[in-house]
Amino acid sequence: MRVPRPSRRVARFGRLARVMGSAPRHHVIDHVVRRIPEPQHDGCVRVGIDGPDGSGKTTFADELASAARAAGRSVVRVSIDDFHNVRAVRYRQGRESPVGFWQDSYNYRRFQRDVLGPFAPGGSRRYRLAAHDLATDAVLDPEPRTATPGTVLVVDGLFLHRDEIVSAWDLSVFLDVPFTVTAERMALRDGTNPDPEHPSMRRYVEAQRIYWSACTPQQRAGVLIDNHDVNAPRIIRG
Repeated sequence: MRVPRPSRRVARFGRLARVMGSAPRHHVIDHVVRRIPEPQHDGCVRVGIDGPDGSGKTTFADELASAARAAGRSVVRVSIDDFHNVRAVRYRQGRESPVGFWQDSYNYRRFQRDVLGPFAPGGSRRYRLAAHDLATDAVLDPEPRTATPGTVLVVDGLFLHRDEIVSAWDLSVFLDVPFTVTAERMALRDGTNPDPEHPSMRRYVEAQRIYWSACTPQQRAGVLIDNHDVNAPRIIRG
């Protein structure tokens, strides 16, 4: 489902350029920036941007990070897409399995060790940006970086309100977009089928329905946003 990072980044920067001039969007981004809490003592703040695949998480997180920096905050951007499991784990329940996509896509142990833990209260602030290369399937162990005290960590990705990591977020956002819209966006981005009910989409759409049923991320999120229209997102709650 996820194409290699360079192609994704080109597509995302194109979308970002198209929406940056929207006044309603600026209003929503500024609202979320104001919701980011101040750090306690020398600690950091962890912010998660969740939503279905194709909902606009990465673009939103990039804009949020830019706005937070403009407001004087130090920011680190991380994507959980750089913490996939290797293929042998991701597909051990079958390449078409929605349960496999839900259970096996991401390496939460590495994500906790390399990202969430270092930015937690009392954490080392020594973090790594990636644990896996999706294109080559290589396991990565880059040199750690050290964040400054008070840094805002902004993470985008699927399943950020699942039980293993939901308590990590000092602020979380869920971008609510129907599958009929996200499937069309993904078709433009990844070349997948634009019909969310097409058999080729079952692994991904059904996995996200499992997530919604198990974790109710729309209710768990601190801020719920209707991102159906990227130029005019609407705050539903928070």
